[in-house]
Amino acid sequence: MANARPDPVQIVKQRRDAALGALVSSVPYIGFLGVEFDRRGDELTAIMPYAEKLIGNPVLPALHGGATAAFLEITAIIGLSWSVLWEEIEAGNFDASAVAGGKVPRLPKTIDFTVDYLRSGLPRDAYARAHVNRSGRRYASVRVEAWQDNRARPFAQATGHFLMPRRDG
Repeated sequence: MANARPDPVQIVKQRRDAALGALVSSVPYIGFLGVEFDRRGDELTAIMPYAEKLIGNPVLPALHGGATAAFLEITAIIGLSWSVLWEEIEAGNFDASAVAGGKVPRLPKTIDFTVDYLRSGLPRDAYARAHVNRSGRRYASVRVEAWQDNRARPFAQATGHFLMPRRDG
């Protein structure tokens, strides 16, 4: 019996982009902050482009702590959701047509989220990556790190715990 041929690269990329687009568009605040995601395989980097509205202290100037915290939490939730969906996407079980029709996967709910502000966020683009420490059926733990010019010098980091949505099927 012959093995099934894998999907062409373009089909796989479309499936991945549709899944990520669905996750990001399901949270309007992501659009308000202007956060984007750069996808390289299964790794996501969140990008918060600099905007004047993100400044909290115009004297320094420094990014607002609330904008920084929201950026980290968004990165954690989307990163966690992406890690859960990755296997479905790769197996071809992700229904891109349902996403196009408005059916979006449910997102994890925050149980708690702790932010460590390590230094002032400067008035420039910020980047963040989430690392899923544990992800089970009901609970997940995620660590996030944000930097600007040098990844080795983060300006904020966070740890969050999330209630995972029930998976239908």
